[in-house]
Amino acid sequence: MDLTRAAWRKSSRSNSNGGACVEVADNLPGVVAVRDSKDPAGPALAFTPAAWRAFIAPHAPTR
Repeated sequence: MDLTRAAWRKSSRSNSNGGACVEVADNLPGVVAVRDSKDPAGPALAFTPAAWRAFIAPHAPTR
């Protein structure tokens, strides 16, 4: 999978002291990619948008 055009952003749930950071790229058609910010050249997980929504739904902040 080509992720060269991925626009990575740090998860709002990431640790603020620089560790335990997850980055998400949701700007690619038909895929949401997730990677470890400490290893940007390492592997990334790829989800369909529907699978990503299902994954984060139980963890969405409540108001």
